[in-house]
Amino acid sequence: MNLQDLPTGVPDWLTITGGGTVSRLERAVARREAWIVDIDRPDGQRCEGFLRLDRQPWPDNPWPLAREAGIVRALAGTRVPVPGVIGMSETLNCVLFERSPGRADLPAMPADQRRAVLEHFFDILADLHTLDVDALPLPPLARPATPRDCALAEVDVVTHLFRDFLARHCDPLISYGLDWLERFAPEQVARLSLVQGDTGPVNFLFVGDRVSAVIDWEWGHLGDPLEDLGNVCVRNFWNPSGDFDGLFERYEKRSGIPVDRFRVGYYRVQQNMRGMLPIAANTAQLNPREPLAWHLAYRYVGDRSTVEALADAMRIPIAPPEFPTDETGPDILAQAALWSLENDIAPSLAPGFARARLHDAGILVRCLDRVHRFESVLAAIELDELHALLGQRPASLAEGLAQADMAIRARRLADEKVLPWLARRAYRLEWLYAPAATLYPDRRWTPI
Repeated sequence: MNLQDLPTGVPDWLTITGGGTVSRLERAVARREAWIVDIDRPDGQRCEGFLRLDRQPWPDNPWPLAREAGIVRALAGTRVPVPGVIGMSETLNCVLFERSPGRADLPAMPADQRRAVLEHFFDILADLHTLDVDALPLPPLARPATPRDCALAEVDVVTHLFRDFLARHCDPLISYGLDWLERFAPEQVARLSLVQGDTGPVNFLFVGDRVSAVIDWEWGHLGDPLEDLGNVCVRNFWNPSGDFDGLFERYEKRSGIPVDRFRVGYYRVQQNMRGMLPIAANTAQLNPREPLAWHLAYRYVGDRSTVEALADAMRIPIAPPEFPTDETGPDILAQAALWSLENDIAPSLAPGFARARLHDAGILVRCLDRVHRFESVLAAIELDELHALLGQRPASLAEGLAQADMAIRARRLADEKVLPWLARRAYRLEWLYAPAATLYPDRRWTPI
């Protein structure tokens, strides 16, 4: 345990907030910085906490920790189980939650247990979506005025935050996805609900066959309740926990909210697009504190899943292309680096955060090696395909992608033509970054 790993002021705040002495401090392996904290109190009781920490808050962050804590506090006492909030400091940008009982690894459980937990979770979603948002003591949340706002207000927030990145970064899939969301935004919404905004397996804890706590309310907002059903599909893609047979009907019966399958599919794409922009930005610029290997997996497996969701919604057939033959094997420098990481360093590290980051570093070395060996081969294939797509051969891959991006924005390319091309490109990039993509092997959409 080393309290010096925390920002100045946080150790003292933990002592005061928890009412005792910090006896355990462990960095959790999570997307956002988090710590497992035990605080021993003078009366012999132990405060078991989960610390969320934001070291570098954005000046205009629309999802601050204080907002998340406010949503969780508002849900206390409802039929939606959430962790307690022990304390919050907006000055230090941290929140100490109660460490709820349970585990999150639903995909590792037996099939009958997974099914029982999912049924309970869908009941909780129905209860969440039928809460009276005007009666809840929620923090200030934007109130969508139209069905379009329900569908796209959060996407608008993300595109605004990453407007500078979008202005200098050319990605035809992002352009197509954002335009598709505009074209097919729902024209009606059954009701305005509080939605978690990123809900499903791994974002809840369970004990036995019951959900013990719904966690991670960072993206909670007011919107279309069917958005959360699309979110469940996305999280089930990444964390396979079973099929949806009968679950949407169960939700519909309990909530009284009709389930439109196309809209659920729409929100699969919407959720992916909201996640794609920050992930694309995180893989294009260095932030040493971010788990880049995992971001590469999210990006390239996510890109492929986005194209597949779009094609499924549009009923347009797509298929993977042939991939280059791997004849040379890893570069000798990559082999040497990997040997040192795996044989000289890994054995000296105990399981935990440092060991996980070392494993990530090995993945980055493997990705860099594959890019070095295959990037030019794939670029030639891409130029051939851009020639067929645009009717003329671009001078370079960058120029061709920019031309395709402009054509997509201008809606000059038919869906039947552009989606199969986007799919082949996504499949190739997932193949190129296979060392990262295999963090999530064989991920497929569960039929809606």
